[in-house]
Amino acid sequence: MAKISSVEKNKKRRKLVKQYAPKREALKEIVMNQDLPLDERFRAQLKLAALPRNSARNRVRNRCEITGRPRAYYRKLKMSRIALRELGSLGLIPGLVKSSW
Repeated sequence: MAKISSVEKNKKRRKLVKQYAPKREALKEIVMNQDLPLDERFRAQLKLAALPRNSARNRVRNRCEITGRPRAYYRKLKMSRIALRELGSLGLIPGLVKSSW
């Protein structure tokens, strides 16, 4: 089980990303537009830098929904390999059969 503080910090980041996504997208659009004057693009870049760092999408860490484990994460199932194996052995994941021979 991961530290509760790490899991909560990641939840806070997800919330911030969702909150600031439209504003970030608009500012990035202005910064990348080559047709606009340089000073306007620079002002947009400064506004973008003034936003909270944790509102950037790449700061969010994929974590297991069950244990909070950050490594060995399956995106499709939103869980780690350990939780997947455990639930698969118990027969709680439809369509998953743990092989044994």
